[in-house]
Amino acid sequence: MKIKHRASSSNVHESFSDIALLMLATFIFLLVTILITSRVQQTVQVPRLQKEIEALKQEMDEAGQVNDRLHKELDELAGMGTDTQIEIVLESVGLNSGKGRKDFDLFVKGLKDLPGKDMHLVIDATGSMHGAATFLVPMLRVIVIRSGKKLSAVTWFSDGRAETYQGSMGEMLDSFMNGAPFVGSSETIGDAFIRAEKNAPVPGAYVLLGDEPSDDRIYYLDIPAPVFSIPIGKSDPNTKYQYQTLADKTGGKLLQLELH
Repeated sequence: MKIKHRASSSNVHESFSDIALLMLATFIFLLVTILITSRVQQTVQVPRLQKEIEALKQEMDEAGQVNDRLHKELDELAGMGTDTQIEIVLESVGLNSGKGRKDFDLFVKGLKDLPGKDMHLVIDATGSMHGAATFLVPMLRVIVIRSGKKLSAVTWFSDGRAETYQGSMGEMLDSFMNGAPFVGSSETIGDAFIRAEKNAPVPGAYVLLGDEPSDDRIYYLDIPAPVFSIPIGKSDPNTKYQYQTLADKTGGKLLQLELH
């Protein structure tokens, strides 16, 4: 009986040993397979990824150079006469001659009445303004130039969201075009002025541009500077009435935007 028992125990140990060796061999096989697969993927993918990264870096460098040049050109406008500045702005977007110039020729009555030395633009960036996006930045530049004031900040608003930019005129308008959503349907003008006051120093005047009346409550007495409002787009009585009310209650003025 003892001899039989020892033989059985030996067989069990051998079975476990065989299973362990089999598991070890399987593990080694899987590890080698993974390493080979990984090495093959690296051989194929890494060079391709490196080429893509290099191409992206080159594109970023080129975009940065263009951006720096545009900012420099915009900042240099400050040392030129008003008419020269406007011509350069319109030429940069192909609106300096012919039908384009006639369609875009811009005049805003009352800009010279803005108090103080600087202005803060508050701009509607909802979906209804999407059609004006192409002409909006040239329009804003001409408005700033013709006002004779320094642009201290730009705030866009849409659907209860708002963002404020500060810096040079080129930097702010570039950030505005990259950051403004031009989507949504809620004209949250009241919230926009709360955000504008919170995010930037109080200017000599705020200049509001939009095409529809506000969908939220405007706390007129809490706005710390006069609002000069500019309704754009179709002539809407409700928009004009609210923009006039906003200007009157803050000590500002309703400005007439004319595109010839």
